[in-house]
Amino acid sequence: MGAGAMMNWMLMPYRRYAEFDGRSRRREYWSFMLFYWLVIIALDVVFGFNQIMRGPGSMMVASQVMGMASLPNAIFGLASLIPHLAVSVRRLHDQDRSGWLLLLSFIPILGWSALFVLMCLEGTRGPNRFGPDPKRPYDMDAFG
Repeated sequence: MGAGAMMNWMLMPYRRYAEFDGRSRRREYWSFMLFYWLVIIALDVVFGFNQIMRGPGSMMVASQVMGMASLPNAIFGLASLIPHLAVSVRRLHDQDRSGWLLLLSFIPILGWSALFVLMCLEGTRGPNRFGPDPKRPYDMDAFG
């Protein structure tokens, strides 16, 4: 897979901004998550490094770094909130599960672990109640 194809997968949730219906493949979900965390880390490095270079005093610098890096991260996080929720719901739909399972994220550690496992599982083969299989959008058995 080329860099252009990878970027396409990474940005697909932004193009499908508030689309909570349908299904999303693991590739779409995990590509988006990779993009999201790379941007968060890049913002921390750029804004944090800039702040560290301004002055001595480790405690003061540490608090300044967190303050400077948190504003761009907050803006990016808010811009990504709806696409993140939507791609997560579609990922659960791919397994023929309700999007309401995202509420597990409010249960520390156990809920997060359960959601991580669910996001790693393969989707149901063929169409389900949430739509056609995103890997095979057309029915292969129609001719057989």
